[in-house]
Amino acid sequence: MALYAGIQIHSSSVAQAQQYLPAASKKWGNLVTPILKRSSDIPVGTFIGTISLPTIKKTVNVFQGTTTSVLARGVGHYVKSVLPGTANNSILAGHRDTVFSHLGALKIGDPIIVTEQNGIFTFVVKKIRIVDKNDQTVIVPTTAATLTLSTCYPFIYFGNAPKRYVVVATIVKPPNTVGAST
Repeated sequence: MALYAGIQIHSSSVAQAQQYLPAASKKWGNLVTPILKRSSDIPVGTFIGTISLPTIKKTVNVFQGTTTSVLARGVGHYVKSVLPGTANNSILAGHRDTVFSHLGALKIGDPIIVTEQNGIFTFVVKKIRIVDKNDQTVIVPTTAATLTLSTCYPFIYFGNAPKRYVVVATIVKPPNTVGAST
């Protein structure tokens, strides 16, 4: 009985956290291509690095997963996407009223810097858009190292927001290796 209750609570938390990601997130399957570690091998809740947004003078911790408890601690890395800097789409989600509260201040061309075990990666904002919460074009595989940031929208809204604010950035600088560990 306790095991059943635990599974129900976990399932509820995961479902609640998925509201920050479009419904299409189930399409990722086995598209993860790692540099040093497969994203799916990193336990949920593990600290994986930081994201710096110099334009808004903000640096935030990034943790593996997008569960409610992870997003309460900082930015969450969607486990079925690649780690930042890897050729494909790395997706990070955060709350609109905390870690991504000023995401709307970013402009095309602004830098985003991600630091994690595989290196320091510099991205530049290429696209900003507002989409329906179930938009299926947000979480798509890419050929180049891409970083997608997602948060609920509008930024000031009571209740479950009907849209998502999405920032898409592409890598512009090869990584500076900060130490490899597997």
